[in-house]
Amino acid sequence: METVNERIDQIVEEFVDLDAREKLELLLDFANRLPPLSADYLAKKENEDRRVHECQTSVFLWPEITDGSMHLVAEVAEEAPTVKGFVAILSEAVASRPQNEAQELPDDLLEKMGLADVLGMLRSRGLRAIVSRVRRELVEAE
Repeated sequence: METVNERIDQIVEEFVDLDAREKLELLLDFANRLPPLSADYLAKKENEDRRVHECQTSVFLWPEITDGSMHLVAEVAEEAPTVKGFVAILSEAVASRPQNEAQELPDDLLEKMGLADVLGMLRSRGLRAIVSRVRRELVEAE
């Protein structure tokens, strides 16, 4: 089974040789893979502050560890498919991997994928905050 680092490398490879338009299209493909929140998480959303406030887009995250394996549940506003695609990438990268691999989520993921320039400084700042929060909460989870 692939590590988080190997999954990230595979995803980066998908993006690296694409032009800006193709990168955005691929992000949209990833966005379509992010499942909607279950009823349980919709209820949690009402009672917990899980919003990533550093991001202008409405993003709610639940990075969790279950039986030693990572899982990322998320909701991203439909009007922000590029952000939703990026969150879906993070979710796929950590899915069912051991908690000790959480540190493998790189700070420079946007740069590795060639998305920093495509998405602009403001959106990139929010996406970096998402990566940081997911990594921190997975590392600290009990």
